[in-house]
Amino acid sequence: MIDRGTVDRILDTARIEEVVSDFVSLKRRGANYIACCPFHHEKTPSFSVSPSKGIYKCFGCGKAGSVVSFVMEHEQMSYVEALKYLGHKYGIEVKEKEESEEDVRQRLHHESLLIVNDFAQKFYTEQLLHSEEGIAVGLSYFKERGFTDGTINKFLLGYAPNKRREFTHNAQRKGYKKEHLVEVGLTIERENGELLDRFYERVMFPIRSISGKVIAFGGRKLRGDKEVAKYINSPESEVYVKNKVLYGIYEAKQAIAKNQKCYLVEGYTDVISFHQAGVENVVASSGTSLTTGQIQLIKRFTNNVTVLYDGDWAGIKASLRGIDMLLEEGLEIKVALFPDGEDPDSFARKHTKEELMEFLTNNEEDFISFKQRLLAQELTKDPLQRAKLIGEVVNSIAVIPDAIVRAVYIEQTAAKLNIKEELLQQEVAKLRHKKQSDTFYQQQREQERLERLQGIQQADTTPFTQGGEQGGQRNIPGFVVNTYCSEAEKEILYYLLKFGYLPIHVDDDFMYGAERDDEQTVAQYILSQLQNDELELQNLQYKEIFNEYFQLKEHESDKVLRYFMNHPNKEVSNIVADLFIQPYTITIQQFSKSLIPERNVLGRVVPKSILIYKAKVTAQAAMNLTEELGRAQKEKNVELQNELISQLTTLMQVRNFFSKELNRIIL
Repeated sequence: MIDRGTVDRILDTARIEEVVSDFVSLKRRGANYIACCPFHHEKTPSFSVSPSKGIYKCFGCGKAGSVVSFVMEHEQMSYVEALKYLGHKYGIEVKEKEESEEDVRQRLHHESLLIVNDFAQKFYTEQLLHSEEGIAVGLSYFKERGFTDGTINKFLLGYAPNKRREFTHNAQRKGYKKEHLVEVGLTIERENGELLDRFYERVMFPIRSISGKVIAFGGRKLRGDKEVAKYINSPESEVYVKNKVLYGIYEAKQAIAKNQKCYLVEGYTDVISFHQAGVENVVASSGTSLTTGQIQLIKRFTNNVTVLYDGDWAGIKASLRGIDMLLEEGLEIKVALFPDGEDPDSFARKHTKEELMEFLTNNEEDFISFKQRLLAQELTKDPLQRAKLIGEVVNSIAVIPDAIVRAVYIEQTAAKLNIKEELLQQEVAKLRHKKQSDTFYQQQREQERLERLQGIQQADTTPFTQGGEQGGQRNIPGFVVNTYCSEAEKEILYYLLKFGYLPIHVDDDFMYGAERDDEQTVAQYILSQLQNDELELQNLQYKEIFNEYFQLKEHESDKVLRYFMNHPNKEVSNIVADLFIQPYTITIQQFSKSLIPERNVLGRVVPKSILIYKAKVTAQAAMNLTEELGRAQKEKNVELQNELISQLTTLMQVRNFFSKELNRIIL
């Protein structure tokens, strides 16, 4: 942990325009600077840097934040790593808090495991390049596949000799502990205490973390012995958690972020051959089923994934569930199928970069269309088989979080598979309802378990952590479960962060007979207005920022903005920067003629923003009840209909009140 004083010195010293100009050519425009965005391709500059506010914002791709979040995003660093980078740039010594004995022990143990893996990588590479056996067996294999010396060095490729104890004996002679060798899986300890190498007579593929550390290995046999597994991998360890690692992510991360596209393949050589062909935005699942952790790793860099397949239909079908997981995480998925007899490795070795990119561009199609085409080949006249195949397409559509995208695919599927669109809509709705119910009860059980274990009485108070991750799953109150109210919530958040510390004299139009409290601040007014009606922000990111604001000790505007702009969570700084930077500049003359200082009209604009929000909440609730009433009418449930009509009547009265008030009040 870096001490607070050091963090403050770094933030006081670092100038955002100086840091950004290390990576981007900036041009002055008025008080700000502009450039072509470093995070996406564009010809017209839409990337703006504001030295006075200390923030950047791209009006093309939406990325925004502070000097710290820029370094985190551009260099793919953690919060602490970005602070150290800035400290080094400005000559500030970065002091970290004194660690406890247990912290020191854990850190040293973790570092020891990485050091052992680093030694192993160097040993295997040395064997490949300089031993007689390695050159004859391993290097010749890589050369036969067309790998150049540069490619071999880039991916740290190696060779494990055929003697079962050579690596372990060598490591122990160098002073590496048996416990560490065994823990990372490089060495196997038998019951009689005998130590053997896990990897022998295999070409070696080091697996690196996102920061470039060697955390595991994959080994491929070269003999044709069918009793021996073709590939073996390191077992899981403290430094290697399989479901959070993708092969090639370290080498690919910058290209993925730059191109806003990730190609997903299966094996090590697929990745390496693509790189050698000049296409670097590619990673591999290493033959394992995709996991949520791996998907989240891709999402750090892009939402666009193209899955590459060879012509193995059995393998394609087996992987469909993994693609459903990609869809569920909100990624845009496409599929490209290589010609018969080709796979990503062989195809890349036979073609230039231009030919490879042309093939991928011309042959990729969205996943739902691909799945429709795949399953259409198997459609029969058997009604049960037909229903099963259509159900598989519906399952994929149902996991897509975007309602508009779901609607488009439902319409498309109905036409292609010759089935009524209404039936597909009902099935998708049924599946989504079941998924939401299952998730709710699972979260409820997990929360109850945590409360029993930890004695937590209220689990919904965790702010964003230093690691940049949110706390536990949040309960969305009431019946509003979408982002219909996000824009209204965004406006409330703006007034809270910028003016929360100022007193507010609420205009008479908004008092409605209530007792006036002129000592109340904007923040207190907003909080009381929401609490009085038992409302919470529905956008979970806005809600987290809202809650964290009220946990701060100081609420002066400059300190609040500095805190959130330099938040460890990039999403937070992005949201806050987006609130306070405009897509265009105006002259001082235009400003003085057209605008009244906001702080002079807080008594009207803040209450009106609350009123708009409440109107939105009420309107959404009315829409939800109307949908429920329609379903109750179809089911001929008279008792439920009467109950819903009563609730809807009350809601409509409230909604009409808000509508009249908003029409009456003019700023």
